[in-house]
Amino acid sequence: MSIRIVRLGTPRAAGEGVRLGTVRRPPRGVPKAQFASGNWYDVWYPNLSPSVETMKLALGTHKELDVTKASRDWALFTRLFRKEMSEPDTARTLDMLAALSHGADFSLGCYCEEEGKCHRSVLRSLLSERGASIE
Repeated sequence: MSIRIVRLGTPRAAGEGVRLGTVRRPPRGVPKAQFASGNWYDVWYPNLSPSVETMKLALGTHKELDVTKASRDWALFTRLFRKEMSEPDTARTLDMLAALSHGADFSLGCYCEEEGKCHRSVLRSLLSERGASIE
């Protein structure tokens, strides 16, 4: 049993389980009835996505040509997002998901192409720190 960290909209792996969309907004141009069948997500859970302000900071690192500034901005994004995820309700959700990972298969995802430049890399770390079983 484990959590899989995925890119939403990609084909599902065998045994992946329920897919949670940890994104601020639903996929554009996709009818709600097609979210699951289109491999986007089964359950939308924006509580595990960055705030709009924090998300803008992360998206800016994708366009930044200055590698040093992009690195600084990513480090700032990571600190801010970790702070958001330390709020009591969100922290309890992460604790619950970590515990569930030992008895169920499910996945968490976002739209970003590269996990290393996406909030899901921070979610992976936060869940790992809580002892989650992560594939």
